[in-house]
Amino acid sequence: MKSMFALAATLALTTAPLAAAPAAGNAGGNALMSKTDNNAPINISSDTFQADLNGKTGTWQGNVVVIQGDMKLRANQVHMSTVNGKADKVLASGNVVVDSPRSGTATGDNGVYSVGPRTVLMTGNVVLKKGKDVMRGAQLTVNLVNGQAVLGGGVKGSTPGAQSGGRVQAVFTPNNAN
Repeated sequence: MKSMFALAATLALTTAPLAAAPAAGNAGGNALMSKTDNNAPINISSDTFQADLNGKTGTWQGNVVVIQGDMKLRANQVHMSTVNGKADKVLASGNVVVDSPRSGTATGDNGVYSVGPRTVLMTGNVVLKKGKDVMRGAQLTVNLVNGQAVLGGGVKGSTPGAQSGGRVQAVFTPNNAN
């Protein structure tokens, strides 16, 4: 079970540096943040990129791949807004996949990284996998400041495609070498 929480943290650690502005770096030496090099180059590729200089936003669309270190995020679209020249919010939508060789894979329909409060919200058919261990829910919230992660099942009927009964589901394999 600890490995699944590590995967949830990896989602947060992966998404956070993807939006990383120098101001969003290693606040207070947070142990969670020390696992990822926030200063590693961020490589983004996509089919198209559109900037709105007046709105201070950028949108990458089509087969978006964002890589920092050994972390990789894939999505149909990534939209970033800025405030005073610094990243404010990063929204990934459509088949969001976050991979880390150390912690596994997190998938969902959408993900939002809010730089100011340093929170990550992943919604829509969230699946966390590491080895044979799997957790499923409708919404994952990770607070990067305190390292807390919550996987919720959602309310039955309120989230299209949510698990039956709106509950969190998990399968853990004993002695699984993660």
